[in-house]
Amino acid sequence: MKTSIVIKSWLVALLLTATTGAQALDNINAIEAHQEHPDLHGDDDDAALREIAAQRVHWLRAGPIANPESWLHVKILGINDFHGQLSTGRRVANRPVGGAAILASYLHAAQQGVNDRAVIVHAGDHVGASPPASALLQDEPSIQFLNLLANEDCEFSENDDRPEKDDVKKIHEEQHEHERDDFDPRCNLVGTLGNHEFDEGVTELQRLLHGGNHVNGPYLEDPYRGASFPYVSANVVDAVTGKPILPPYVIKKVRGMPIAFIGAVLKETPTIVTPTGVAGLRFLDEADSINAYIPELRAQKVRAMVVLIHQGGRQTSYQGPTLPNGMVSGEIVNIVSRLDDEVDVVMSGHSHSFTNAILKNNRGKDILVTQAFSASTAYADIDVEIDPATKDIVKKSARIVTTYGDSGPGLTPDSQVAELVAQAEQKVAPLVNRVIGTAQADITRTQTSAGESALGNLIADAQRTAMQTDFAFMNPGGIRADLDAGPVTWGELFTIQPFGNSLVRMELTGQQIYDLLNQQWLNQPFPRILQISGLTYTWDNARPVGNRIVEVRRNGAPINLVQYYSVTANSFIAAGGDNFTVFNQGLTRVGGPLDLDALIVYISALPQPFSATLEGRIARIN
Repeated sequence: MKTSIVIKSWLVALLLTATTGAQALDNINAIEAHQEHPDLHGDDDDAALREIAAQRVHWLRAGPIANPESWLHVKILGINDFHGQLSTGRRVANRPVGGAAILASYLHAAQQGVNDRAVIVHAGDHVGASPPASALLQDEPSIQFLNLLANEDCEFSENDDRPEKDDVKKIHEEQHEHERDDFDPRCNLVGTLGNHEFDEGVTELQRLLHGGNHVNGPYLEDPYRGASFPYVSANVVDAVTGKPILPPYVIKKVRGMPIAFIGAVLKETPTIVTPTGVAGLRFLDEADSINAYIPELRAQKVRAMVVLIHQGGRQTSYQGPTLPNGMVSGEIVNIVSRLDDEVDVVMSGHSHSFTNAILKNNRGKDILVTQAFSASTAYADIDVEIDPATKDIVKKSARIVTTYGDSGPGLTPDSQVAELVAQAEQKVAPLVNRVIGTAQADITRTQTSAGESALGNLIADAQRTAMQTDFAFMNPGGIRADLDAGPVTWGELFTIQPFGNSLVRMELTGQQIYDLLNQQWLNQPFPRILQISGLTYTWDNARPVGNRIVEVRRNGAPINLVQYYSVTANSFIAAGGDNFTVFNQGLTRVGGPLDLDALIVYISALPQPFSATLEGRIARIN
């Protein structure tokens, strides 16, 4: 009882810093209700969670306080995991939300009155796993969208004769310097890399950022100019030279006040990206890489430091700045704990969730950490105050804002961005709108407690049919959207499987199949339950990791541990992606069609309207 009273008293004090009277009481009631329903935290589109996340947190540096009237107020607006979500169509609490034009309108509104003191940032996965309007145009429109948010100080490279492909290594070597001199420090944009920026390899990544037409282009811009703003990444280095492939940081000047933005991507990127995507690269520890550049920044008299990192976690409830680190779970907690005291703010991503909390590093320094869901549905609105005498951040606050399309700035989408989106949608419409079949009912990727999903069954069946194998395995992370009832278009199927992986046939023994299924929990950040076809199995949650598979059956009979079976997997996991390294042991490997093409052919051949259901392919005990 005493602990409860202390916590409630603390919450009252916290909330009164942002609200007063009945509004504060309403916020307390909302938090208490939220704590009683922890299941609210699992849904990216949960309206109740977003309302709580929108409450502002305030933090003030301890110690002597200079004259607050002299502090410089700077606004940082952050997005993460945009994933090429140019078009509208997403919903939160049955309300329209997101799309590039609506997001742009919100970002413009947030800058009113502080235009010359605002910086827009993104924390990676701005491209990749994108809907067709972006993906089919090599994600160029998603970069062009950000260019439209840039101020007049953001400029494209003047190197018009830069080669598109042949001299990428030279570009790496020449552009690794820590401060780029081809970007104005007053430019109001900066981004970092996520794992999906590497989906097509470093050559295509450099083209996307620095310009040059794709071999299948041009698309909406000729020539394609790249990004008009800098990208930063401190922990991705050339495997031969050890030098960063991009500047590790950039120093922005806001009314002459320097603010450093340091970038990083999760060090596990090679385990979740096709090997060809990260060939020739090394991914270093995030915190170590960030900290390595702090002395260099201090030598340049920079004290205000912001980290953009494509790694994140989940917040179990929306709490204030003095609660322990346990209120946020995930890899971001460990990373923040090891950051240098000079780091003030961390804008995170990757987990497609929200974070709005103060986490402490190992020396007790309070660091503001945010994440704003994904796919254009929200942004982080961060206010910082800088003391001109010390050039350091002395106050910081944040809120996560959902980009509803039926209220506020969402009622007037940005016209320039809307025109860009319309051009992209028109360019891909002939292919995207082709009807493939008709779904009798919704077919979702929602998994049972055992890990089975109806959409996973459909995709695995399509792949096994395409390759005529005994079994098929599909990684759940490769299923990016649900399939709605009614006419099914090519574009919808592309949105579900956007990666362009090819199918691979191989042979594995029964024992290797047991080992493979046990890898669903082994060396994984969370269980990755493969979607399956041609087999059934039971797993025991009470067994230790590495030995959870009880029995695997084919046509009702246990599989033979020494017999070889033919197996289908996509090229990503077939190369050991997502730590499914057993696939690397497969014999007599044969390539097949693209996963999307296999799904299209399979659905086209089904009796219409078609359906897919849960069949009990995966059973869980304990």
